Amino acid sequence: MRALAIFGLHGGLNLAVQLLMLVLVALWLALAFWTYTDARRRVDDPMLVACAAAGSLFFPFVGAIVYSIVRPPEYIEDVRERELEIAAAEARLAQVEALSCPNCRFEVEKTFLRCPNCMHKLKEPCRSCGRPLDPRWKICPYCEAEVAPSAAQGGRRRPVRRAAPAAGTPAAERASQPASTDPA
Repeated sequence: MRALAIFGLHGGLNLAVQLLMLVLVALWLALAFWTYTDARRRVDDPMLVACAAAGSLFFPFVGAIVYSIVRPPEYIEDVRERELEIAAAEARLAQVEALSCPNCRFEVEKTFLRCPNCMHKLKEPCRSCGRPLDPRWKICPYCEAEVAPSAAQGGRRRPVRRAAPAAGTPAAERASQPASTDPA
């Protein structure tokens, strides 16, 4: 207080200067806290976060100004989210562009009915318009024709096995007899 009295400041003016100094100290500490919390959200390295906070504490106002100039433009969460979106978009693009035959892994287009390399059947054609159908579809999206059950099952038909007739039945006896060449 006596130091301010040297400059000729007394009474109410002295109180105003003290309040101004208190406000500046509070602002300095608030900027140091802001620097620390902002650096934690923007910088991955804890050592750099500590350096930013220490710079703001030891160099009042200048440390916070320097930090605000050199700080990263994005939050860490935003960077990670953008990287995930890019990875997902690249995966979708790779899936669309690089379809391959499930049998031989030869590159095929999504409109192919058969693999040109191994002749493996990839899709069934629509019975109306001939376009390739996905095995999960119940209706052709191009011509609105209903998909036949064999095409809806992915084109896999099991051969029908008929049981051999039991011995002693007329069908078994006819099968075992040679065909007659009687012109009568």
